Amino acid sequence: MLNVYNVNEYLSVLAATGVLTDLKIEPKLLRAEVKGLTFDNREVTEGAIFVCKGAHFKEEYLADAMKRGALLYVSETVYESVDAPYILVSDIRRAMAYLAVAYYNDAPSKLKTVGITGTKGKSTTAYYVKSVLDHWMAKESAILSSIDNYDGVTKEESHLTTPEAMEIHRHCHNAAESCISHLVMEVSSQALKYDRVLGMNLTVGVFTNIGTDHISPIEHPDFEDYFASKLKIFGLCETACVNTDCAFADRVLEAAKKEKCRVLTFGSHESDDIYCSHIEKKGDATCFTVRTPSCERDYRITMPGLFNVENALAAIAVAYVLGVPESAVAAGLEVARAAGRMETFSSKDGSCTVIIDYAHNKMSFEALFRSTRVEYPGKKIVSVYGCPGKKAFLRRHDLAVASGTYADHTIITEEDSGEEPFDSIAADLEKNLIETGGSYEIVEDREEAVRRAILEHGENAVILLTGKGRETRMKRGTLYIDTPSDVDYTEKFLAEYDRLAEEKETETANV
Repeated sequence: MLNVYNVNEYLSVLAATGVLTDLKIEPKLLRAEVKGLTFDNREVTEGAIFVCKGAHFKEEYLADAMKRGALLYVSETVYESVDAPYILVSDIRRAMAYLAVAYYNDAPSKLKTVGITGTKGKSTTAYYVKSVLDHWMAKESAILSSIDNYDGVTKEESHLTTPEAMEIHRHCHNAAESCISHLVMEVSSQALKYDRVLGMNLTVGVFTNIGTDHISPIEHPDFEDYFASKLKIFGLCETACVNTDCAFADRVLEAAKKEKCRVLTFGSHESDDIYCSHIEKKGDATCFTVRTPSCERDYRITMPGLFNVENALAAIAVAYVLGVPESAVAAGLEVARAAGRMETFSSKDGSCTVIIDYAHNKMSFEALFRSTRVEYPGKKIVSVYGCPGKKAFLRRHDLAVASGTYADHTIITEEDSGEEPFDSIAADLEKNLIETGGSYEIVEDREEAVRRAILEHGENAVILLTGKGRETRMKRGTLYIDTPSDVDYTEKFLAEYDRLAEEKETETANV
């Protein structure tokens, strides 16, 4: 149950943390009990504090929130058109975190939390850790990821890699109230830069890798800002697990040690605390040997992709810190899956294989192509992908070059164009693809792009359908439009592929 505090107590929190700058509140309102906290006007109930935030915030949202019974609003600016009590703060994101800590009674302190950051592999690592924990614990662990969120009360498709601070604390509260002991969460660079995880205490923080991504005017101005944001995770954690095979590993280790948290290394160096060796493919499984400070044993993973050994090793490091028995670790890793990550679908005759993955940056793209070349020798590669609007501009070069270099054919399609015209995004991708000399076509409609990939290019091919996974929404303008997932499209057109193949076989038999 939540403790109920009055407005004056929340004012004290904001004043003590240094973000309070001004207010307009009648004295009697100071004694009013706060019965809700939200930044979504549609969720406002009687007695709530409403937070005004976001680049697309409109005064009409505030007016609606007050009509629904909000006590007051918290903002960085006064909205003159709405006559309502307010609290002004210097930093709305920090204020949101401080308010959430108070409203949800410091819920994160009641959980053991694993936070994972890195340019690629966050989702898969998170689900490896969750699978291991779920094989060990009597109660399913909670998760906050770019795939979905589960907290014992809510299970939903995710809209952000890391939710806003107030949502994180709500999820933590739900988990604690549901008697869940462990939470696994992805921690994005944006969450670290903009204080969404302020007030969190990570039992284990994992740094998987670092590459160039999320560089744009609305994300990170340059790589150093991106890297510095990622390194902030060490200020939140008790134990840091660091991949020594990642770029700039020395800088990462230095940053972790500077924060005086315990540091555990994992990788392919014999000096690593968690050391991996003897990686080999055995049928549909990837097998490898791991030595920890307590034992040495063999592990196997059945999720496709040789690069997933690195993600599994990160999970083994986390499990070692948390004291998970090796038997539970092995069992959890062997069956672990992440929806929309390296999901494989094939035609009945085995000629056409579709791999659905969320790969969306240079590191993940190149790892996926390299692994596909090794695991599917002799098959042509068809790449279907796009890029989001108004952000991560480096991807338009890096993904086009990777696809044009590795794939036999590329289909450029829609992927959350948002407020930027698809034609503009496609033109950037086309320009870079042309330089590689690779074969390509542009098909804006994603369903049609998948259809062409399977029915026109699918024979003796591996189709890499990337960027969306099992997501069921597409961002167009400022709205998220419901759409079928890549899995839906794949199953539909593989069924058509099978039907056509059977008809062809029948015709041949009748000749």
